Amino acid sequence: MRIHSYLLAAAVSLGTLSTAAAQSSAELTVNADKGEYTISKHIYGHFAEHLGRCIYDGLWVGENSSIPNINGVRTDIIEALKDINIPNLRWPGGCFADEYHWMDGIGPRESRAKMINTHWGGVVEDNSFGTHEFLNLCEVLGTEPYICGNVGSGSVEEMSKWVEYITFDGESPMANLRRENGREEPWRVKYWGVGNENWGCGGNMTAEYYAGEYRRYATYSRNYGDNKLYKVVGGPNSGDYHWMEVMMKDIPTGQKNGVSLHNYTLPTGNWNKKGSSTEFDENEYYTTITSAFYMDELITKHSAIMDKYDRNKRIGLIVDEWGTWYDVEPGTNPGFLYQQNTLRDAIVAGIHLNIFHNHADRVHMANIAQLVNVLQALFLTDGEKMLKTPTYHVFDMFKVHQEATMLPIYLKTEHLKDVKGREYTQINASASMDKDGNINISIVNSDLKNDVDISCAINGFNAKKVSAKIITSEKINDYNSFENPEKIVVYDFDGAKIKGNKLSVKIPAMSVVTIALNK
Repeated sequence: MRIHSYLLAAAVSLGTLSTAAAQSSAELTVNADKGEYTISKHIYGHFAEHLGRCIYDGLWVGENSSIPNINGVRTDIIEALKDINIPNLRWPGGCFADEYHWMDGIGPRESRAKMINTHWGGVVEDNSFGTHEFLNLCEVLGTEPYICGNVGSGSVEEMSKWVEYITFDGESPMANLRRENGREEPWRVKYWGVGNENWGCGGNMTAEYYAGEYRRYATYSRNYGDNKLYKVVGGPNSGDYHWMEVMMKDIPTGQKNGVSLHNYTLPTGNWNKKGSSTEFDENEYYTTITSAFYMDELITKHSAIMDKYDRNKRIGLIVDEWGTWYDVEPGTNPGFLYQQNTLRDAIVAGIHLNIFHNHADRVHMANIAQLVNVLQALFLTDGEKMLKTPTYHVFDMFKVHQEATMLPIYLKTEHLKDVKGREYTQINASASMDKDGNINISIVNSDLKNDVDISCAINGFNAKKVSAKIITSEKINDYNSFENPEKIVVYDFDGAKIKGNKLSVKIPAMSVVTIALNK
């Protein structure tokens, strides 16, 4: 493990900008004696859609590939996912889910029906990666499958039979078909999405119409044996609060377990010209950061609506699509959504995960989009080569918060504004206590120029030992390439000091830090 001191400020270089880091301060209070809610491990979920090179040429290479694989899936990605304790994996989409007919993806691969992926690039799907391949992968990973059913172009019968095929342990046409295809025992699949983005690519429905459709689909998606379904309503697009109101009001609580929310971070706010993943100026960086902080407002307002109908917080908010979305890399298929992943993306990821932690009372699951070669990916591949992006390293560093108790914090930090006049905080943070009684604090400094001296009081806890890790780089648009795959990784960090219940730490500009306090 490499060790970086960071006792002197690093230079920041961004395009023509070159500025020596200045100094700022903040106050943080961690209430170690007031933890109430558990940070669900499912907040650290992932998403693999049949889109571009995510499945094919990403995860799936086939059993006969020269690339090392386990049952056709790249071994290097499997091992890397195990290292970050992947809790769940969403599949097959996304928009693709509402044109996917699951029976095309079972049985002998050579006889499976081919289809056109009309949403993403118009390419031919040979369905060689289907239900068995996906669920076998989840078993290898030790992760929970999260399947999204087809409401847009499918039928109640189709989804009902899919649940039966996968989870029924009795004598039935679907269970027998599963056995004919080589799987004797049923799989356990808890999480089921009833459609995807049904306000858009999943059918262009109104909220009221979809609520009625959901009730039909949910009725016939049954529990078999001890496999109890966690049914997720196709929820709103970003700030569509009317959609959330209808989902909570028109669908009985007993028919739903969660409601999804989708929101992407765009630098420009313009879907037609989203900006480059690597070539951006200071103003575009800060508009990206304010867009990331918007997630906190969304969760707060949607949670308030949910609270009206569900005071006991039985229904989870499922943020099953989030992340950065830029223009595709030059020369790549526009429908494949392939983009690079810089230190900016690591900062965006850290901000989001801290926000999810601090809303642990309502947010049960979140899924970053997407796993490999698509949008804010954790991995990029090129033939036999695979690299871990800066975003991957944030998930690795933050995994200590999974299933820990969220600790309420008080943060006093500078409020800054982007070029559009939108406000964001210089520092973003969260804290938790693990099962052994140790505390982890994650802090993001999104400021390009200023290191921040943080004075932190830990109420109800005296630490004997402190250690820390950091993700940063010399330039905000640095990224890992196949030529230099470890440009940005996790380093040990010696900038944190503890004395009793008083923590002091200097957080370098444009960095993500996690501090461990041990008894």
